[in-house]
Amino acid sequence: MTQEELKEKKEKVLQVIRDPAYVPMKLKEMAVLLDVPKSRRDELKEVLDALAKEGKIGISAKGKYGAPQMGAVAGIFSGTSRGFGFVTVEGRDGDIFISEEKTESALHGDRVLVVTEREPGKGRRTEGRVLKILERANEEIVGFYQKNKNFGFVVPDNQRISRDIFIPQGCDMGAVTGHKVVVRIKDFGGNGKNPEGRITEILGHVNDPGTDILSIVRGFNLPCQFPEEVMEEVERIPDSVSEEETKGRMDFRDLPTVTIDGEDAKDLDDAITLSKEDGIYTLGVHIADVSHYVTENSLLDREARKRGTSVYLVDRVIPMLPHRLSNGICSLNQGQDRLTLSCVMKIDESGNVIDHVIGPGVIQVNRRMTYTAVNAIVTDEDQETAKAYEELVPMFFLMKELAHILRTKRKQRGSIDFDFPETKVMLDEKGRPVEIKPYERNTATKIIEDFMLIANETVAEDYYWQQIPFLFRTHDNPDPEKMKGLAAFIGSFGYTIRFHNGEIYPKEVQKLLVKAEDTPEEGLISRLALRSMKQAKYTVENTGHFGLAAKYYTHFTSPIRRYPDLQIHRIIKENLKGGMKEKRVRHYEKLLPSVAAETSALERRADEAERETVKLKKCEYMSRHIGEEYEGVISGITSWGIYVELPSTVEGFIRITELGDDYYIFDETSYELHGEMTGKLYKLGQTIRIQVAGVDRQARTIDFIPARLLGQEP
Repeated sequence: MTQEELKEKKEKVLQVIRDPAYVPMKLKEMAVLLDVPKSRRDELKEVLDALAKEGKIGISAKGKYGAPQMGAVAGIFSGTSRGFGFVTVEGRDGDIFISEEKTESALHGDRVLVVTEREPGKGRRTEGRVLKILERANEEIVGFYQKNKNFGFVVPDNQRISRDIFIPQGCDMGAVTGHKVVVRIKDFGGNGKNPEGRITEILGHVNDPGTDILSIVRGFNLPCQFPEEVMEEVERIPDSVSEEETKGRMDFRDLPTVTIDGEDAKDLDDAITLSKEDGIYTLGVHIADVSHYVTENSLLDREARKRGTSVYLVDRVIPMLPHRLSNGICSLNQGQDRLTLSCVMKIDESGNVIDHVIGPGVIQVNRRMTYTAVNAIVTDEDQETAKAYEELVPMFFLMKELAHILRTKRKQRGSIDFDFPETKVMLDEKGRPVEIKPYERNTATKIIEDFMLIANETVAEDYYWQQIPFLFRTHDNPDPEKMKGLAAFIGSFGYTIRFHNGEIYPKEVQKLLVKAEDTPEEGLISRLALRSMKQAKYTVENTGHFGLAAKYYTHFTSPIRRYPDLQIHRIIKENLKGGMKEKRVRHYEKLLPSVAAETSALERRADEAERETVKLKKCEYMSRHIGEEYEGVISGITSWGIYVELPSTVEGFIRITELGDDYYIFDETSYELHGEMTGKLYKLGQTIRIQVAGVDRQARTIDFIPARLLGQEP
């Protein structure tokens, strides 16, 4: 059956099921209704399975097909280390709990059909069971090999896959205990039986340098090497801009132009020009014109789409584009002519964009600046640094001035700023962590953030009103039930959050975070508020960005490392060349929904991989400091122990059994642990001296024991 035939038959089946007179039927009954002969029932089943997989129809426990809300629905299974899991169904409020014995053979990430068996009630969530696996997410699994006499097991690195993989004799490639391996699943098991597989690759011993990160790279299926044919295509791209290529473009080469990035950045995709006249700022945000070199449907384009984003791990970058492009002709390097797609905005002293132009440009960067140097000039007023860049110093102070105006305007409308410090991991030449510290945002980093945000908003609003197919960066309003839960929790700390007709506005969340600032519970409230939010994603519909309190938002400023930015650059340029013709409108209407879904998923994969490498290096670092004492702050409290965060951003856990010979009571309203006999009290924000007790590098967790509370004897 061709894709066109499948599409046609799906529409026919949907028409039948959506008919008000339709009653749920089994496959055989459906075949009779649709006059499908017995010889072609397999085709009908293929159509029905495809619709169920897409979540467009449901299947009852008795195998009857009907509307999506009846019986079984399609969703993504999220596993846990304890065997049970949850199924997330798009468009449905709340996950469906799946007990361990009802998961069938589902593993974390699988797309499944799930049927509800128990509706939510007071104090309990919806419960269900998995009927069928629709799509496997784990054909290969990376893990730790344990060898027995005649067989072995692979313990998955992913803690959400709770079952070990059985390796029969002769299927281990000669691996020994301690090897990190890749195993291909042959049988997914289920009903108490472990999955079974064959080892296809030995990554190295768990103690070998580099094996840890390589395991994460393989575990997340991150593509390291570019295919040979892609690299051959890259070789044909020129290393410099010809004068012919600059014709018909806005020429900004005479304007003072800078890039501002981290010291080790090599892919410089945004440059800034700025001036002020008669109270009006002219801000130019010039973005590398990657689409000039990466053309639609080329091998390079297909590979970039498959990757979706560059992935920034602690010891390496896995780029979306080959280095010859990302660090070469597409990078806005100092002293070189470079092609751009530029957004030049006229901004008044209240932060309003009163005019703008978006179009192809050519620039030449005067100085490649770093955040450190710019911050030294505009914050520390360091005379030596200022002298080195004296011709640009007035522009840097103008940048600070405009950025402050833009930030103030965003805050006034309710933009939420979760200012968690990022972790900076310093490695030696062998990839071992030698220092871990918070990577604090300074004035210079905020300047660039503010300028990129206003450019993204300006482009999004322009193309929203043009009503042509486009990709937006959206952030939906939080789930009201989650926000009500947050409101109930913060009430115990004396905070309130106002609802308006059952909805919450960004301004209310912003006010809460401001009130909690510099209090013991600040970290917990910020984290819980963040968890109450939905994830930002790419969509073809503009539904606004809750976190930024923005009506229009897109990603325009990083086409070297994000595929959605590259995609909308093509749309903008095509539109500027003469308007979007009907044929191309239909093309983008068909293409963009899948690009939005794919790139959203690939972004989540990259974020998770990045977090895992940081956790791994934190564990490796602390494993060399076992027995040492540090001062930290209690960042979380549960009925089974307390979390302590050190100034370095390393977080560890103290089990309740390590708190001393006492019976501790957990107060759910105040998030405190009370010792009944000793009177000891552990509360959020309390300073505590801890000792590093141990590290589990497999689980990526760190154990602390208390040395003493600040002001108390040990």
